[in-house]
Amino acid sequence: MEFAAILLIAVAVIVVVTLVKAVRIVPQQRQDVVERLGKYKRTLNPGLNLLVPYIDAVRTKVDMREQVVSFPPQPVITSDNLVVSIDTVLYFKVVDSVRATYEISNFLQAIEQLTVTTLRNVIGSLDLERALTSREEINRHLSGVLDETTGRWGIKVTRVEIKAIEPPPSIRDSMEKQMRAERDRRAAILNAEGHKQSQILTAEGEKQAAVLRADGDRQARILQAEGQAKAIRTVFDAIHQANPSQKVLAYQYLQALPQIANGTANKVWIVPTELTKALEGMGGALGGLANMVGDVPSPEATQSAGEVEREAAEAAQAAATAAQEIHNEVRVAEAQATGGNAPQGLPAPEPVSPQSLLNDPSDQRERG
Repeated sequence: MEFAAILLIAVAVIVVVTLVKAVRIVPQQRQDVVERLGKYKRTLNPGLNLLVPYIDAVRTKVDMREQVVSFPPQPVITSDNLVVSIDTVLYFKVVDSVRATYEISNFLQAIEQLTVTTLRNVIGSLDLERALTSREEINRHLSGVLDETTGRWGIKVTRVEIKAIEPPPSIRDSMEKQMRAERDRRAAILNAEGHKQSQILTAEGEKQAAVLRADGDRQARILQAEGQAKAIRTVFDAIHQANPSQKVLAYQYLQALPQIANGTANKVWIVPTELTKALEGMGGALGGLANMVGDVPSPEATQSAGEVEREAAEAAQAAATAAQEIHNEVRVAEAQATGGNAPQGLPAPEPVSPQSLLNDPSDQRERG
């Protein structure tokens, strides 16, 4: 009984093992390579598959998904004899599980070594600066070479990326100094450009301001000149329309004489002939205004004749006083210039009286 029980258990175990070996479930995105008695038989696709127990065996299980492999840094010598360390990342996928199993023993190691050799070949033809700036070109070259070589292995290289290119520390320091100097140069250029633009804008603003000030000054001068011209024209027209007589002009001249003699630079005062003639005319007018033909005074003028005569006498007295002061200043100046000795042969000037200015009929007097 015990032997029968043991035999029954053994048979059950054999049946279970046989069923396990006969049934194979393959997950999605994986293929199993099956060999029968050591020879390739078929490839199991995802799903439920049946095998011949103890005859068929699974050789490899191939992952059909795209895979990413990061290779360790590899030292590479550039064309300018600099050793740089390059890290690469490889993207690939298996497109034929049978060839990937039987064409090469370890396709991952083969891809790594092929990438290193190709990378050294590409970087060896470039200098450091070009290697740092030509990553896209290096990636395309690596991808083309790897795809062409690994195609017969049933592998498709989808992308190759250079993760980092590390130059020697001394070269990195030099590059940092060069970059710092370049940035300082750009900053200085930008600062100079800004200062230049500021100066240009300031100069343009000052130019426009000067032009506007000059234009405003010109307009002001033009308006002032036009105003003065209109004032002179108005006065001139008023004088011609009023037709003043000689006596009025003489009176105005007498009022202006003290202002003429009041100047500090006046040393000689010339009494013109017109003044005496005007004074004579005024004296005659004051004495016999009523008897002059064509100039009959009005009653109001007759009443103010005395006032006009007094004003004329006061104006003549002020003019004579100013003339006498000028004579005295001239004598003092001559005495100072000659050291107290007056020049011989020069008679002393006669004082001018208001009555002589009103009654003297001479053509011209000069007091100096």
